Amino acid sequence: MTTIDSPGLDLDAILDDPAIEVLITCGSGGVGKTTTAAALALRAAERGRKVVCLTIDPARRLAQSLGIAELDNTPRPVATIDASAGGSLDAMMLDMKRTFDEVVLTHASPEKAEQILTNPFYDALSTSFSGTQEYMAMEKLGELHRQARDDGRWDLIVVDTPPARSALDFLDAPEHLTRLLDGRVLKLLLSPARGPLRVMGFGMQLVTGALSKILGGQVLTDVQTFVSAFETLFGGFGERARRTRAALAGPHTTFVVVASPTADALREATYFVERLQEEQMPLAGVVVNRVHASSLDLSAGRAEALAEDLAATDRQAERYALRRHAARMVEIDTEQRLLGRFRAVTAEVPTTYVPDNGRDVSDLAALRALAFRTTWTGREA
Repeated sequence: MTTIDSPGLDLDAILDDPAIEVLITCGSGGVGKTTTAAALALRAAERGRKVVCLTIDPARRLAQSLGIAELDNTPRPVATIDASAGGSLDAMMLDMKRTFDEVVLTHASPEKAEQILTNPFYDALSTSFSGTQEYMAMEKLGELHRQARDDGRWDLIVVDTPPARSALDFLDAPEHLTRLLDGRVLKLLLSPARGPLRVMGFGMQLVTGALSKILGGQVLTDVQTFVSAFETLFGGFGERARRTRAALAGPHTTFVVVASPTADALREATYFVERLQEEQMPLAGVVVNRVHASSLDLSAGRAEALAEDLAATDRQAERYALRRHAARMVEIDTEQRLLGRFRAVTAEVPTTYVPDNGRDVSDLAALRALAFRTTWTGREA
């Protein structure tokens, strides 16, 4: 068994720390990130925290694992947890369109809100524009954080991000949406006949005429109407996102990178670690899921040799078991090499290794078992 020299990650200490109000998991697809987030939320709740778990991942594994029929934009209580320590657990899944609608209804006058919500351009913006999901994730996280501090309903928010490099794009959401909504073209559309643009006169007519031909007259009218109604919300969007981003970089937030011992997953984990460090975000450490091990001290080569010795005998079951063990030892050796390379570039990052148990996590009992394994702080992988 190879020992990986790295500081251990004590997740129980993080979950028990009342100063930690937001825990964000990120990682590539297929590494158990969603179930890790759910397991940590469950463990925190059963240790006495008041937790809400927000998933941005459109997959519905979280609802299934928590025993909830369906998750939506409203936090739903998980009633089957052990609440003897005084904790609670709610869960929800980001609904991008509904979150955008709620922002408009909250921050615009009824008249302006009606103009925005019924505008065809708004429908496209709130469902299809690149970066909208990440910005709405920032909005929802900020909303939950403010609510938690105002009424004390929750004292820990666990966020499960999408399974892709774009998982951290919400860190840039303030810039992206501000550039979109406050861009030069939209300003021209908003104010073609006032201020210094009046000097342009015939030139502006040519611009709007050209846009009308490209987009179509009705589309251009829809965009102009939308931008005019949306103008009063520009500043609020950017300011709220900047405040939330500042909170993410503060002492009350921590990030956990989730990986598995495969080349692709560890490459992505390295990216997440480096990105968080570059952004000066508080990184708690890395959880490496599904690490294989064997209690039998028998190398792959020796197991293969013993299997060959049994080829001419009737002990085929033993021969099959030896060959399976040899394959497992090859897998373990490969994982150890990959983890060694990973640790070479992340040597100072606390890491915990979760043993593989060969079973899917599909209910609360399995989540609880995963939570117990995830808190293992041993240094052996």
